[in-house]
Amino acid sequence: MRASLWALAALLTAGATAPALADGDAARGQTLFSRCSACHTVTDQNKLGPHLSGVVGRVAGTLPGYTFSRAMVAYAKPWDEPTLDAFLAGPAKAVPGTKMAAPPISNPQDRADLIAYLKTVPAS
Repeated sequence: MRASLWALAALLTAGATAPALADGDAARGQTLFSRCSACHTVTDQNKLGPHLSGVVGRVAGTLPGYTFSRAMVAYAKPWDEPTLDAFLAGPAKAVPGTKMAAPPISNPQDRADLIAYLKTVPAS
C-alpha cells in the first residue's frame, strides 16, 4: 500500500509540473484567425504561407505544393497542440530559420483558441 501511495504521489507531482494548455474556444479562434489570413487560408489555397486546412496532425514542412524553408523541413515534427503552441508563441524561437515573419502571439488563451479552431478545420 505504501509503495502505491508513493507512486500516486509521483504521478501527481509529475502532472503538476507539466505545462498545460488552456482549453480553447474554437469560435473565438476563428475570429482570431483574421490575424493569420493575410498569409494563410483554411482552404486548399496556399498564399504567402501554406494553407492550414488539416494542419493538426500534419508533419511540419511536408505540404505538397508549398516551398518551405530548410529549417521547417528539418523541424519535421507533427503539428499538435504543444508544437503549435510553441510555434505561435515564438516562431523564430521554435523553428530558427522559419520564413514566418509574423509576431509571436504572447497571450496563451489566444493561442489556445487559435489551436482549438485549427483542430476543427478538416484537410481539403
